[in-house]
Amino acid sequence: MTVARRGLLAAALALPLPALAQGFPSRPLRLICPFAAGGSADASARMLAEPLGAALGQPVVVENRPGGGATIGAQAVARATPDGHTLLYGTPGPQIINPHLMRSVPYDPEKDFAPISGYKRAPNLLAIHPGVPAQNLAELIALAKARPGRLTFASSGIGSSSHLAGELLKFMAKIDITHVPYRGTGPAVTDLLSGTVSMALDTLSILLPHAREGRLRALGVTTPQRSKQAPDLPALAESLPGFDAAPFNYIVTTGGTPAPVIARLNQAIVGILNDPAYLARMEALGEEPTPSTPEELAATLRAESARWKQVIEAAGIRVE
Repeated sequence: MTVARRGLLAAALALPLPALAQGFPSRPLRLICPFAAGGSADASARMLAEPLGAALGQPVVVENRPGGGATIGAQAVARATPDGHTLLYGTPGPQIINPHLMRSVPYDPEKDFAPISGYKRAPNLLAIHPGVPAQNLAELIALAKARPGRLTFASSGIGSSSHLAGELLKFMAKIDITHVPYRGTGPAVTDLLSGTVSMALDTLSILLPHAREGRLRALGVTTPQRSKQAPDLPALAESLPGFDAAPFNYIVTTGGTPAPVIARLNQAIVGILNDPAYLARMEALGEEPTPSTPEELAATLRAESARWKQVIEAAGIRVE
C-alpha cells in the first residue's frame, strides 16, 4: 500500500463508524467493467448501475477498462483510493482464473480487493452437433473414451469460461477431447453448426435456440441445478456429480475500504438482488442472482480459485 493510501485509510479509520456510513457516498461512484462496451459483462454492469445509484443516492457510472484478460480494469480498482467509490464488476478472470493462468498479475488477487457481494451465475449449455452419436452426457463420455482425442470442443478463446468448462469436463470425466479456440463465441458457434467441431459448452441463451430448432443437440446445463430457462434439460451434475462450470460474477472494491462502507454497499446490492422486479429481469435473461455477505463472497472466491487452479494445472494452460 502506498504512503498516500495509508494516510487516507488511517484518517478514515479515525472517524466514528456511524459517521463513515452516514457520509458515504460523497460523490458519484465508478463501476469498472474490465471488458469493452457491448458485451455481456458490460450489459450486466449497466443493468446494476442505475438501481445501485438510486439506492445510494449518488450516480454510479460504468467505466469500461478492457484489456489484459480483465487485469487492466482490476488493477484500476486495486490502485484506487480505498473509500468505496470505485467498484469492480468481477468476473472469474481477475481474481479466480488469471492468477493461475498468467505468469503474474499486477495486483494481489486477495489483499488488493475488498469483497462486497456476489451478483449472479449464468448457466452455460453443453451442445453437440447432431452428427455426434450421443443422446446424453453418459453416451458422450463413453464415445469420447472409445475415440480418444477425436472429439473436439469449441471455445471463445484460451482461458474463457467456455474453454475452462470444457477442460473441467475432460478433468472430471477423465476423457480426451481436443480444444479448438476461436476469437469469440460467434465463430465458435458457426463451426459447431457446420459440424467442423463436435461440441461446445457456451452461453445458454445463444446455443439453446439452435437446439430448439434441431440444429444442435442440447445435453445439459453447467449449473449444479437445472435452469429455470430450460427446466426440461438436465444439469450435467446429474450424471457427473459435482460438475459446476457456471461463470460467477460479483462486486468488490479496493482493499482497505472501511467496514461500514462495505456494509452500506452490501446492503444496497443485496436489496437490489432481492427486489422481485429486478429478479424477474435477471430470470428472463437466464441468470441466477447470488447475493451474499462480504464474508461469504470471500470464501467463495477462495474456493473457486482453488477449484480452477486444479483444472488449469491439470490441463497445462498458460497465457503469456
